[in-house]
Amino acid sequence: MNNNKGGRTALATAVTLLMAMGTANAADSEVVRIGFAGPLTGPSAHQGQDVEHGIQIAVEEANQQQLKIGDKVAQFKLVSEDDVADPRTGTAVAQRLVDSKVAVVIGHYNSGTSIPASKIYAAAGIPQISPSATNPTLTQQGIPSVFRTVNDDATLGRYAGNYLVSQLKAQRIAIFDDRTAYGQGLADEVTRAVKAAGGNVVVREYTNDKSTDFNAILTTAKAQKADAVFFAALDYQAAPMAKQMKNLGLKARFMNIGNLPNDSFKQMAGSAAEGTYAWNYGTPLLDMPKGAAFEQKLKDKFGVGVVQSSPAAYDATWAAINAMVKAGSDDPKVYLSVLKSQSYDGVTGTIAFDDKGNLKNPAATVFQFADGGWKTLSVERD
Repeated sequence: MNNNKGGRTALATAVTLLMAMGTANAADSEVVRIGFAGPLTGPSAHQGQDVEHGIQIAVEEANQQQLKIGDKVAQFKLVSEDDVADPRTGTAVAQRLVDSKVAVVIGHYNSGTSIPASKIYAAAGIPQISPSATNPTLTQQGIPSVFRTVNDDATLGRYAGNYLVSQLKAQRIAIFDDRTAYGQGLADEVTRAVKAAGGNVVVREYTNDKSTDFNAILTTAKAQKADAVFFAALDYQAAPMAKQMKNLGLKARFMNIGNLPNDSFKQMAGSAAEGTYAWNYGTPLLDMPKGAAFEQKLKDKFGVGVVQSSPAAYDATWAAINAMVKAGSDDPKVYLSVLKSQSYDGVTGTIAFDDKGNLKNPAATVFQFADGGWKTLSVERD
């Protein structure tokens, strides 16, 4: 009996010590919530999941490094919300992220959700860094806590419109958009650039971001003898448009901006992908300073590589984490000034922001789908 009593006493002492160690560890650490919002269901779910993958890799790496914010080890936790690429849902999930007390929001994916959500984050004083929302309005609202790690559509639209006229020698151009904040704003920029370069916009039409039947507007383009078609929309709509152009015998060059240089478009468009031109934000993945290594990390963890925006999402996450560590606080009021002024060498290149929150010195690349794959034609910078 005495031995059993001694054993119970020893066990109780061990449990007490473990509990004390746990309490000490908890006192020495702090949970820092990283918010994300984007489409995780619906037709552009693969794009939202791609962004989420980039954030997850950054969060895991930060936790492995046992980074300290002030005198406590930070335990970074990803809080994800599905905004289904819908502006109304986007504001609802933005409020949920605010209520979850996130220290930063990486997102949203779409411009149409990012812009209305930005007002909610601004009111709460929470920085928002989008890796993919490209409508210029996002950073023209005068909100000091809004950033993006991708170039905007004013720049890319200018590149694309000029390329259609000066490089492809197109003179009769049809321009379509999906009537989202992203698509309409981008198509307007391309229209301006085409006219400035001396080209003619013979058709300017729109559809919506749910449609997959474009025969009516393409028939109009064919009747107007368009020699190029530009469509501002995501890959799940660009693929059926490419197919329908082929079926209608519309022998015009087809160009898109945003997210075509990926395997998803190839699978959806089939043989109609051949010859398609696509501008994309940033440099080609394998030209990025750490692109190949990042691609392998994604494949090892998720079984799929980069779709489009995961490298920019990874960089956005690390920009926020680095600012918190340097400032010694995850309080936005404390670390925001560091986020604004710091420079960080990321996967995509140097991450530094101008006074509006736009990425400094961004690049853009034009590709063409030829012989079964995407070929880099040119990389542009201002």
